[in-house]
Amino acid sequence: MPTSLFIPIMPFISTVNHKRVYRIMAMQGWLLQRWKANRPGRVHDGKIIVMRSNLRWCSDGFEITCWNTEVVRVVFLIDAFDREIIGWDAVANQGISGSMVRDLMLHAVEQRFKALQAPQTIEFLSDNGSCYTALETRRFAMELNLRPCFTPVASPQSNGMAESFVKTIKRDYARINPLPDADTVLAALHRWFEDYNENHPHSGLKWRSPRDFIKAQS
Repeated sequence: MPTSLFIPIMPFISTVNHKRVYRIMAMQGWLLQRWKANRPGRVHDGKIIVMRSNLRWCSDGFEITCWNTEVVRVVFLIDAFDREIIGWDAVANQGISGSMVRDLMLHAVEQRFKALQAPQTIEFLSDNGSCYTALETRRFAMELNLRPCFTPVASPQSNGMAESFVKTIKRDYARINPLPDADTVLAALHRWFEDYNENHPHSGLKWRSPRDFIKAQS
C-alpha cells in the first residue's frame, strides 16, 4: 500500500477493489449497521469552516479542455480545515464514475488513518452528481464511516471549499501550462497537485501551504 501522504489515485486503483475490501471488512465484523433510508445523507447547511482536520471532507470535479479538444475530467477530495488534497483521480474523454468516487473515498481513509474505516464519523460533502448520490456510493461511504452530505440543487457555492480549489488549479496551474492533449494533462496533474499541497499559500492557513499547516498543527 502507498506510504506517502499524497499520491495520485490512478496507480492505486488497479490494485484495490473496493468490493473485495468490503467483503474482508464484513468477514472481520468491521462494518457499520447498514443505512436503510431511501436517500441517506442530508442537505448541507452552508457552513464550510470547521475547527480541525478530518471533520469534513469536500469533494467535487472539474474538467480541462485540451488544445486538441480532448477533455480531461478530474475528481478530488479536500479537507475543509487544512485544505490538503487527500486524493484525486482523472480520466480522459469520459465522465466521473461512482467507482472512481468510491476508490477515492477508500484511498483518502487509508491515507489519513492507515485503516479501512475512519476512527470517527467524517462529513463527506459533495454536489448531487450521480457518481456521489448512487446508492452503492452512499452505502460504501457509510461503511468507511463517512456521512454523505449534499449541497442544495443549483447551489455550488454551498461547497465553497471545493469551488475555491477548482478556481485555484485552473488559474495557477492549467492556465499557465501547455495543454496540447489529454496525455500531457494527465501526466502533469500529479505535479500540480503536489505543488499545491506543498507550496501553495492560503490566507486561511496564515499564508502557509496545506502540508506546512498540517506540520504546524502536529
